[in-house]
Amino acid sequence: MKRFASMLALGLVVCAQSASGQTLKAVTDRGMLNCGANGTLAGFGLPDAQGKWTGLDVDVCRAVAAAIFNDANKVKFVPLSAKDRFTALQSGEVDVLVRNTTWTSSRDTSLGLNFTGVDYYDGQGFMVRKALKVNSALELGDASVCVQQGTTTELNLADFFHAHNMKLKTVTFATANEAVKAYDAGRCDAYTTDASGLYAERLRLANSNDHIVLPEIISKEPLGPAVRHGDDQWFDVVKWTLFALINAEDLGITKGNVDEMMKSPSPEIRRVLGLEGNSGESLGLTNDWVVRIVKAVGNYGEMFENDVGANSPLKIERGLNKLWSKGGLQYAPPIR
Repeated sequence: MKRFASMLALGLVVCAQSASGQTLKAVTDRGMLNCGANGTLAGFGLPDAQGKWTGLDVDVCRAVAAAIFNDANKVKFVPLSAKDRFTALQSGEVDVLVRNTTWTSSRDTSLGLNFTGVDYYDGQGFMVRKALKVNSALELGDASVCVQQGTTTELNLADFFHAHNMKLKTVTFATANEAVKAYDAGRCDAYTTDASGLYAERLRLANSNDHIVLPEIISKEPLGPAVRHGDDQWFDVVKWTLFALINAEDLGITKGNVDEMMKSPSPEIRRVLGLEGNSGESLGLTNDWVVRIVKAVGNYGEMFENDVGANSPLKIERGLNKLWSKGGLQYAPPIR
């Protein structure tokens, strides 16, 4: 009986393994990762004049490609609207969605998605003209607010005004681009979206210095990559790619010193870099998968500073996105 139970358990494991791994195989056979991205948001997902995509979300996708192919350029970026992003992932048009998307319970449970972690801890805010002489979101009663429809942003906006007994006049638009253009044209008093998006969109305004981002953060917006339900191996690959970026920063492994770090006697560093253990093989990758990632895009901190932080036009402070050891929330399970 015990032998039968063991064989049954083994059979279940084999069946589970055969049911998973389809996405990684499809990506590998195709020779290209299809990544759902924003396409209009500076700092997160935006092609330049030459068509080269840049941004934090973009670099996460490049990290996944590097882990699989040892080539961060083997990515096809598919620009998706907020309305179309989930359908594109569900239908298989893209392999992973990395498009400044908030991890919520309804999205995680009812859309057939799995969120793989948080690549940016954000929160919703407001931008107004300095000429309005408003210093707080609590002074926006009776103000008209431009917002993109069909987003968590729209719901948070209504909740905030209701909670503070303020009268709300929403001006809704199908896309963020339309909402920003309307705000810039003076069709509303304020524009609301995630705070990171406010800093990005302000760069596109006719006179960016005439506008300020108000101090209030009215919601929790953990942004991160999402994959389809039903393929645990692919879920693990994307999840652990993000964790690898954070662990690399935590251990001081950078794009510039990764080769030197290969000589480290530290068991922890040696495991992360694939010199000990088989973390890569257990994911269906090579054991040097973290080395590939860091050589391609750097660690999480390097990505942050280059895409949205001090080395970028946005100049966003790391804030909650600092490592856990520096007072922030970024924390990754260990590779061991």
